Amino acid sequence: MSVKNLVFLALLLFIPVSAAAHFLEWGSLTVFVTACLAIIPLAAWMGTATEEIAVVLGPTLGGLLNATFGNATELIIALIALNAGFLSVVKASITGSIISNLLLVMGFSMLLGGIRYKEQNFQSVIARLNASAMNLAVIAMLLPTAVVATSPGIEEDTIQKLSTAVAVVLILVYGLTLLFSMKTHAYLCKVGEAENEEESGEPGHQPNVLLWTGVLLAATLAVAYESELLVGSLEEATSYLGLTALFTGVIVVPIIGNAAEHATAVTVAMKDKMDLSMSVAMGSSLQIALFVAPVLVIAGWFFHQPMDLNFNPFELVAVGVAVLLANSVSADGRSDWLEGALLLATYIVLGFAFYYHPVVEGIG
Repeated sequence: MSVKNLVFLALLLFIPVSAAAHFLEWGSLTVFVTACLAIIPLAAWMGTATEEIAVVLGPTLGGLLNATFGNATELIIALIALNAGFLSVVKASITGSIISNLLLVMGFSMLLGGIRYKEQNFQSVIARLNASAMNLAVIAMLLPTAVVATSPGIEEDTIQKLSTAVAVVLILVYGLTLLFSMKTHAYLCKVGEAENEEESGEPGHQPNVLLWTGVLLAATLAVAYESELLVGSLEEATSYLGLTALFTGVIVVPIIGNAAEHATAVTVAMKDKMDLSMSVAMGSSLQIALFVAPVLVIAGWFFHQPMDLNFNPFELVAVGVAVLLANSVSADGRSDWLEGALLLATYIVLGFAFYYHPVVEGIG
């Protein structure tokens, strides 16, 4: 068993600890920290179960399953936070997930992979296509904010309708990207798929579908429970730690929800499988921007929460910086440790900026 799996196994102990902390009232900070640690291995189990089931379903349905559940943990946390009315945290988690995948994950992957192999290569065609899709996502996030900034007194209902219309377009674009990658131009993604098959086990093995479906269901329910604990203790715990809603959403929540996926991307990069590593990092960012964010906007209507795509302008600046730099270093289809260091340095600088950024609104 690998060190990564041993760590995830050990972290499962925090599931009963977090439950005990909640029922025995050990304090919001203890509940918050233990719930965060418990979500990390559960997210890993959800990812593993999804991949195993996808093997049986085949490339088309399996790819669709992976595309739908790839960021399920973050979506669950965001939905529970949205239902609780923590809109600023939800919006910050969207931008934070994009930033962390493009800068933190890609940065560590290129740095550690580059130290071990000096220079690594991946498909530049896929990287450029992902870059184009991310540019669209940035534009879609920017326009509602620009409308609010240039239209004093605009009604909240109008912004929600605009955001919903944009969300529908983004979901349609996400569907087109799936059609492109799984059907019309599937040959472009075969390298990453082959590496993924090699990484997940022996080629041709047939997992137990009922077993892994049960694991997926159990892990999903457990993530939902731990997310309830996390969100319930969020306001008091972050206040005790001196963290703002903006910093919590942009930095803390994405790292928790993406920890397992981050570890996978870095691990495969250190095995000289940069195609798979880049696919995980950039694919996750695209899924957040084109699927998770629109779903949250639409969910806002059902939860009677004014969820829209009007983001904090500073968040949009950070996302723009992350997309610009990530597109720049990935366009040539090669990477080295210095490019990874530059991505990480940018993430650290943005982290400091979000930590010291003053906010006037509350956590909701």
